[in-house]
Amino acid sequence: MDQLLQPDFWYAKTEALYSWFDREIFVGHSLLNLGAVAAGMLLARLFARPLKSKLYAAIEARDLKQFTLGRFLYTLEQTLPWVFTVILLWLAMVVFRHLGLKVYLLNLFESLLTAWVVIRLLTSIVRAAHWAKFIAFIAWSIAALHILSLLDPTLTLLDKLAITVGDTRLSALIMIKAIIILIVLLRLASSVSAILERHLSILEGLSPSMQVLLSKAITITLAVIAILITMSSLGIDLYAFAFIGGAVGVGIGFGLQKVVSNLFSGLILLLDRSIKPGDVIAIEDTYGQIKTMGARYVSIVTRDSAEYLIPNEDLITHRVVNWSFSTKLIRVKIGVGVSYGSDVHKVMELMIAAAQNTDRVLDHPQPVCQLKNFGDSSIEMELRFWIRDPENGIANVSSAVRVAIWDAFKTNGIEIPFPQRVVHMPAKPDE
Repeated sequence: MDQLLQPDFWYAKTEALYSWFDREIFVGHSLLNLGAVAAGMLLARLFARPLKSKLYAAIEARDLKQFTLGRFLYTLEQTLPWVFTVILLWLAMVVFRHLGLKVYLLNLFESLLTAWVVIRLLTSIVRAAHWAKFIAFIAWSIAALHILSLLDPTLTLLDKLAITVGDTRLSALIMIKAIIILIVLLRLASSVSAILERHLSILEGLSPSMQVLLSKAITITLAVIAILITMSSLGIDLYAFAFIGGAVGVGIGFGLQKVVSNLFSGLILLLDRSIKPGDVIAIEDTYGQIKTMGARYVSIVTRDSAEYLIPNEDLITHRVVNWSFSTKLIRVKIGVGVSYGSDVHKVMELMIAAAQNTDRVLDHPQPVCQLKNFGDSSIEMELRFWIRDPENGIANVSSAVRVAIWDAFKTNGIEIPFPQRVVHMPAKPDE
């Protein structure tokens, strides 16, 4: 470890590398190998170009990218120049061996490109593109080090780069292994959680809020297990966290009060089932349908397609109107004033008919119309009707009913009065 910090060590390594290049690269057969590699790459691109365009057109025409075969063919289309390069390098090696020339560099490049092509094609079955690239990078890095005979020296070097914390020795090799293990376990936990969540969603005996609660509990449990397994692989004593947990609890009490409050508020909302995904609620100036319930917030989608993230604590401490708590059956009221010269019975019939002829208004319970009061300028009527889909909006159906009432009144000569004022002007005294 100490020699890595010495300038003489790196100077010696640089000298050795230069000597190797001078002995192995800057010679006739190596330059021929490099020339063959460059020519093979150029010719491979020319050969692959027409086939790439045809293969890409076939994939696009059949819309195959969302399927495993389509992803494989799309990856093949992208790596096609390297496939042709591998073939041409293999043919070049056959020719060089027949002529009695060395093929060290040709064999090296051909092995590296073959490993890359095979790994890219195999990882194309992974649905998530970023995961496919990550797995391909890790796998090819290991394969390349093995091909270059550098895998064992690299592992030895990473193992020497270590620090000791108490009784635990943490080397760079162990940390890299732990990171890979953690990523794999978290990905596996996420996949298992998604599968279990899909199964929970089809269970008829569970309410939507209980389904969310169980899925969140499963996700958190699997993530904690993955972290504990990773820490165990590092050789960390898990009993030490019994002491650390107290300190973390104090830190949470001072610095994460809101976060913890929202977390426990979310658990309360899921347990008491006061709100659940799909409910239509109103809180302060926000009206919309609950889309998702998270550990920290509830997502509410309004009729404007705006998505509000309401902290769970606000839903506990503020007044919330749940339009679909026990039923989605909602009664809507519309007030209308008519002139004193109108036939009240006719007005009632027209208003009820207007509601019945409007979409989304239910026939059962039937719309009703009542005379509410005798006002100063009009007879105050009130129409009441029912809908069963508040998530589709209330203002729009109210507007449709009002337009229908207006048309019915215009057709039948029913007047909607407006306040009138009579101003008496005193006569001027004779001058």
